[in-house]
Amino acid sequence: MTTAPLLWQPDLSARRKPLLSGFMAQASAIAGTALDSFAALHAWSVALPQDFWPLAWEFCGLTGNKGTVPLLSHQDPMQVRFFPEARLNVVETFLKNADGCEAIVFIGEDGRRMAWTRAELKREVEMLAAALRDAGIGAGDHVAGYVPNMPQTVAAMLATASLGAVWSSCAPESGPDVVVDRFGQIEPKLMFAADGYFYNGKVFETRAAIAEVAARVPSIQQIVVWPYASDAADLPAGMTDYEAFKQVDAPALDCRPMGFRDPLYVMFSSGTTGKPKCIEHSGGGTLLRMLVEQQLHCDLHPGDRMFYYTTCNWMMWNWQVAALASEAVIVLFDGNPMYPGMRRLFDLAEAEKVTHFGVSAKYIDASLKCRNRPADSYDLAALRVVLSTGSPLSPEGFAHVYADWKADVQLASICGGTDILGCFIGGCPVLPVHQGEIQAPMLGLDVATLNDQGEPVKGVAGELVCRNAHPSMPTRFLNDPDNARYRASYFGTYPNIWRQGDFTIRTEHGGYVVLGRSDATLNPGGVRIGTAEIYRQLDKIDEVADAVVVGQIIDNDVRVVLFVVPAEGAALDDALTVRIKTEIRRNASPRHVPAKIIAVADIPRTKSGKTAELAVRDVVNNHPVRNLSGLANPQALALFADHPELQA
Repeated sequence: MTTAPLLWQPDLSARRKPLLSGFMAQASAIAGTALDSFAALHAWSVALPQDFWPLAWEFCGLTGNKGTVPLLSHQDPMQVRFFPEARLNVVETFLKNADGCEAIVFIGEDGRRMAWTRAELKREVEMLAAALRDAGIGAGDHVAGYVPNMPQTVAAMLATASLGAVWSSCAPESGPDVVVDRFGQIEPKLMFAADGYFYNGKVFETRAAIAEVAARVPSIQQIVVWPYASDAADLPAGMTDYEAFKQVDAPALDCRPMGFRDPLYVMFSSGTTGKPKCIEHSGGGTLLRMLVEQQLHCDLHPGDRMFYYTTCNWMMWNWQVAALASEAVIVLFDGNPMYPGMRRLFDLAEAEKVTHFGVSAKYIDASLKCRNRPADSYDLAALRVVLSTGSPLSPEGFAHVYADWKADVQLASICGGTDILGCFIGGCPVLPVHQGEIQAPMLGLDVATLNDQGEPVKGVAGELVCRNAHPSMPTRFLNDPDNARYRASYFGTYPNIWRQGDFTIRTEHGGYVVLGRSDATLNPGGVRIGTAEIYRQLDKIDEVADAVVVGQIIDNDVRVVLFVVPAEGAALDDALTVRIKTEIRRNASPRHVPAKIIAVADIPRTKSGKTAELAVRDVVNNHPVRNLSGLANPQALALFADHPELQA
């Protein structure tokens, strides 16, 4: 592997030192030796977790009693317990120092702006928490949001967490089938929603979808709706207005003390092999990990202004909101980030003096393709860190940020996932940025690239793994009483070693190059999509006898390609193609709609009868087919090789 060009070098002589420098000094005092490089600090954090995590708790400002035992060790990482004596409620960290400083700024696609101070956010949470308590919500109950990325969503989540209840969310553009697949499994008692949303210059009404979801999820006892796309005064029967729901005379917030592992979120997998997995995450563990990532790896200070383009379907929503716990301002945007043009988010970054600007790798690639040069026309003096995730950022994308956006920024490409509500590898403010490379592993995580034999390798491709336990591992999967699905999902390849499902190369600099997914999840535009959600819509169409959907790598992105076997007497004509796309768009989402729909005579299957998605994907992308012997009809793969409709 050739040496990647150097794009950025941190100025460690600057007056304002990164927070990581102060942390290194305190860690050195505890270690009794100079941890004077990131590599030395990282090695210490992995070797002595009983020292690293308590220091991270104190340095990053987690509020609560951590107890006297930092962790209970076990050879099985799923059995390790961090801070087993701790008592805390993470909302107290989110809302500390509730003063007149800004906490949340919201910009809607329609141009509206809303801003709350930390004091106003806390009061909103108090009024919602009192109302939720009176509605019968308590510890362990589930509350759901079918919601846009707005301040009310943040307040609803924090109010839920203050009571010890558990939050989950879906974005309003998700069709009822997608939402029911998720909320139906967690059985929420109450659902928050907005009456619609804006996207690409259009207004989308969602009250009918809200009513359908509530009708199909019988556990939902109350629906609380705020006006966004229209006037909520005429809400249908069974829906409560958000303002009327709040208790304006609510008492001061009294957060319920919780254990470190007690749940805060249920996140949803992409649903590749069936209904999405419901991944439960702790409050203490996820917030501590996010504080480490944001303060130590992204140098997030109190008063900084964090923007990340995300929806409430994506874990980056949870990650961005965590910046409140560092007393930073979160800048929210809901809508199309490129409407009416590429300038939209840079208008926001300049006007709101954003310090941390986060987007998908696809957004950066799109900026490159349209020859966007914000450096020529925007004042981005406040901007210090650019973050990218969702899919691997191309080397050309790295160069574009430094050449055309801003030269003196830390470009922190990050890689992790919903599985850990955080990152395995990402930025580091004391290390250089090399083109196409993620800077470093996260502190506290023993990250490596392994070959098929389970041996760590450098300079060649292998599986991204984590070889130790850490606080933001899932606490469990719902409906998985013996942890069989949990263990098979992450520990089935290498015993007691977490396999993330990403192909990576460990570089000579100690950084990582991410090559893409090693499983069958689709990833168009950096948004993970489960194939099962597409198959579910095809099941409703009698003219489709069989199908397989894969991702084809095209121009640094992935496009969704659907192959169908028409039923006897049917043909894949224009009418059927339109019907398939309409069904998928209506009941899943626009992102699920395939870019190509192609008729084939047969679908390859494994000997156990499962659709061989990985084998088809390998053929479509001209990769060697793995485990060909496991196929019942390997001859069917020839139907997909060099298909003429895939050449454009």
